[in-house]
Amino acid sequence: MTRIGILGDIGSGKTYVAKSFGYPVFNADNEVAKLYKKNRKVFNKLKKILPKYIFSFPIKKHEISNAILANDINLKKIVKIVHFEIRKKMNIFLKNNKGKKIVILDIPLLLENKIDKKKDILIFVQSNKKDVLKRLKKRPKFNVRLFKKFKNIQLSLDYKKKKSHFIIKNNFTQKTIKKGIKNILKEII
Repeated sequence: MTRIGILGDIGSGKTYVAKSFGYPVFNADNEVAKLYKKNRKVFNKLKKILPKYIFSFPIKKHEISNAILANDINLKKIVKIVHFEIRKKMNIFLKNNKGKKIVILDIPLLLENKIDKKKDILIFVQSNKKDVLKRLKKRPKFNVRLFKKFKNIQLSLDYKKKKSHFIIKNNFTQKTIKKGIKNILKEII
């Protein structure tokens, strides 16, 4: 099984690129949302360490946001609890897809949390910063302060780009993405 890790900036189109490959995708953001909605164990752990912010189950996104905005330590606490669970979910996904030729890992903190393996193929999604910001601002409840907090815990884009085997330039058109994916698949299959 070939594992492809998708890297890039927040809002660069990583999820769209991941889905466009046409292979099974592990989407960490979706899994985090499910944890907040369905996992009482995660709720209990977060409520215990952040009692001023986490009140009710299922966990509300604004409660998490308020905790993160209050101070930098809270984000680290949340990441520690959540990523432990996400890693377990990823391992189940990999086990369930072990017969597949390729799987896609859409995990924003793939390198930061050392989830990548030496043989993984890393693809960097490169987008114009202005386009990314324009798109992010259209998202409901987009918060610049939250965005900056998340950026601060991520490795630099230059580092991620250097670590990558391939770069897909995303100008937010389907044609460009499809062409980039086609060229990459030609090389790795």
